[in-house]
Amino acid sequence: MKDGRLRVPWAPSILGGRSGSQRDALESSLRRRSPMSWFRKLRRLFGGRAEEEEKVDYYQEGVSLLQAGHYHEALTSFRLALRESPGDTAVLQQIAIAYTRIGMTDDAAKTYRMVLERDPKAAGAHYGLAFLYLHEGKEEEAIGHLQAFLDSPPQGPEADRHVEHARKTLEELVSARGAE
Repeated sequence: MKDGRLRVPWAPSILGGRSGSQRDALESSLRRRSPMSWFRKLRRLFGGRAEEEEKVDYYQEGVSLLQAGHYHEALTSFRLALRESPGDTAVLQQIAIAYTRIGMTDDAAKTYRMVLERDPKAAGAHYGLAFLYLHEGKEEEAIGHLQAFLDSPPQGPEADRHVEHARKTLEELVSARGAE
C-alpha cells in the first residue's frame, strides 16, 4: 500500500493504457469486491457449503440485479436461492422473468408452467405466460391466462399497472376475436 491505495500485483495488465481517473475507478472497484466472491458463489451453486458469516439473501440479490439489468447474474443468484428453497414459486417466477429478458422464452414458458403446477392461482405466472403466448401468436392460450390473472389479481400500487395492462390487452383480444 502506497499513499493509501491498494496495489494489486496483476493489475497493470488490466489497467495498462488507462488514464489516471479510469485507473483509480477500476482500482476502487477491485478493492470493493472480494476476489473470491464469485468463486464462493460458484462453489455454493455446485454443492459447496457457505460459512455462516457469508450468508447472502440470494433472492434479494437476484431482484436487485434484475432491476439493474444484469439478467445473467440475476439468474445465477436466483438459482442459488432455489437451492436453498427448492420449489419456491416466487423464485421460479423471477427465474422465468430473467429468462424472458435474455430471450430464452421457451425456458421462461417452461418455468412459468412449473410454477402453475405447484400453484395454479399464481397470478404472476399467468401474466407472464399470457404475454409469452401473445408474442408467439397463440391468442387463445393468452386469453385464458389473462382471464386467470384477472380472476385473482395481485394487490398494490405496482400491481395496478400490470392489472390495467392485462385488462386492456384482454379487451383488445376479445374485441379483435369478435370482429372476425
